[in-house]
This record gives sequence, C-alpha cells and structure tokens, in this order.
Amino acid sequence: MSLRPSSRHATGRPPLLIVQTGSTLPAVRARHGDFPEWFRRGLGWRRDQVDVVDAAREPLPVAGAYAGVIVTGSPAMVSERLAWSERTAQWLVQAIDAGSAVLGVCYGHQLLAHALGGRVDDHPRGREVGTVAIERLPDTGDDALFANAPACFAAHASHQQSVLELPPGAVVLARSAHDPHHAVRYAPRAWGLQFHPEFSVEIMRGYVQARRPAAGAACPQPCCTDVGCAPTPSARQLLRRFGALVGAGPG
Repeated sequence: MSLRPSSRHATGRPPLLIVQTGSTLPAVRARHGDFPEWFRRGLGWRRDQVDVVDAAREPLPVAGAYAGVIVTGSPAMVSERLAWSERTAQWLVQAIDAGSAVLGVCYGHQLLAHALGGRVDDHPRGREVGTVAIERLPDTGDDALFANAPACFAAHASHQQSVLELPPGAVVLARSAHDPHHAVRYAPRAWGLQFHPEFSVEIMRGYVQARRPAAGAACPQPCCTDVGCAPTPSARQLLRRFGALVGAGPG
C-alpha cells in the first residue's frame, strides 16, 4: 500500500484532519514549529493533504468528514475536564462511529480512553520523560497498525498523566517499564499512543531539558538526560503506517 494518499477525496477535503489540543513549549516552538507541523513532517505529507482545527478555539467539523483524524498532545490535563476537551471527547466517539480512522497521541490517547469510558489521571510513579523502550505485546498479530512493529523499539515520551483504567473492549498493544498502556486499540480503526511518534531527537531534547527539574527524583527512568535521546525510526514508521491506512480511505 502506498504511503502517500491522493491529495483530495471526493468531498474536496484533504484526507486527514489534525485536531490540535494545545501548543508545545515556547522554546521548542520557536525552533521546531508546533504539533501539527511535526505530524505532517512525520507523515511525509504535503500541507494541502492536511487540515488543522484548534479544538479549544474553533468548531469541529462534522464527524466522519475526514478519512483520518490525528489528535495531538497538549499541556492541558484530561482530568481537568475542560469544556473544549469534553466536547472533543464526544466528537471523537462520533468520528469513530462514522468510520474515520483515529490516532490519538499522548493527550489524544488519554482523551480517547476517557471518551470511551476509561479513567485518566496522574501516573502514581510520576513523569516519564525521554527516549524509552517500548515492548510490543502478543495481541498485535492482526492489528492494522502494529502487526509489523518490532518486538521492542525506542520511542520518545513525555507525560505526567496516563490511562489508568482502560475502557471496555480496549486492547493493549505495547507498554514500557513505566506505563502498561503505551499503545491501545480502542476500536477496529482507532488507536492511542502514549509515546510521541512525531518527535524528533531535537524536540525530545527540548522536552527533557524543560521537564528535568519537574521530574527530579520522582522519575524512575534513566532516560531523563538529553544524552539518552536517540532516533526512533520504528515509532515514526507507525505514524507512516497510519498515513497509509488513511490514504486507503474509511473501511
């Protein structure tokens, strides 16, 4: 399957909508741009193949209007139950029901879990920050996104909250030593990733440098130094794989 979809579907819209749920750290944004651009670069798509909506400031489109939806990370917390976030959660359920392929990343992953009946809150062991080892679990053999992923691969992570309780029917696809729910299939065409396939090494270093004082001794990972930041090609390939699924259109 080609990784590059057609520029426009029959509706005249691009095939993919990025739902932006916040902005990155100001110092990181000044050097590398913001979340939507990272995803577009990671997908390898042109700007005319992607629409972006700011969920906190703009109305969401009709659910199902796009073949694929990516929900970004955010400095907000799902447990805050902000009005725009709750509206977006309801919309995501409608988008899944309407047949869109959905990928939630970090906050987006947690928002999917919350929308579908799971529980999200602060991780009891504190933050996970840096390049971490992700273990693929056995229930991935027939998964459209994870079937060809390595048994263990590196990925960039930066989060304080986690999916603590899964919604009904969810299937865990991957975990780290810190978080048992790093990748989850919430529906046949809806996935959540706690790690960041869109992060580059430079972006990850920016987060490690900013988060290190907050993580402090509470972080159980040896990764909380920018020396440990490394490329994550297998994580990035998952983003490309999602792009291939979107390019095929709703199933």
